[in-house]
Amino acid sequence: MADGRMPAAISGENLLFLTDEQLRQGIEAMFFAYRGFTADPDRILSNLAYGRAHHRAIHFINRAPGTTVNNLLNILGVTKQSLNRVLRTMIEDGLVESRVGKSDKRERHLYLTDAGRALEGQLSDAQRVRMRSAFRDAGPDAVAGFRTVLEAMMDTEMQRTYTRLKESGA
Repeated sequence: MADGRMPAAISGENLLFLTDEQLRQGIEAMFFAYRGFTADPDRILSNLAYGRAHHRAIHFINRAPGTTVNNLLNILGVTKQSLNRVLRTMIEDGLVESRVGKSDKRERHLYLTDAGRALEGQLSDAQRVRMRSAFRDAGPDAVAGFRTVLEAMMDTEMQRTYTRLKESGA
């Protein structure tokens, strides 16, 4: 607008009163963005007969080397049986190493091998390229708003886990 104000249709105050149609569009945008965000890693993983569960496990083992199986279960929110299937294949394929805990022999600590770190790098690089481009196009205010929205959508326990990961610098 000539007076420097944003049009009412896109001003921040209008966002407090989104219509069902605007919310539906946001939901659809999130679905399609997620498809784009996972497309490159999915192509890389399909060559190994791996899926997104493998990707998530690789990501979080890389973020916190030595994490326990129980901690990974809590982060991923999957069943023990499901995670064991994923870990077993990655251990057999030489991507993940499981070590017995030093203080508690019942614990299993997980580490990526050199091959696992290389795969994680490929997967993350593909997503960083896409995210960096989108963030650059959107600008710093949009990026901050995007993070705020994502964090506000998390359940309380997920927010705690996310905050712990951020604070650990892992």
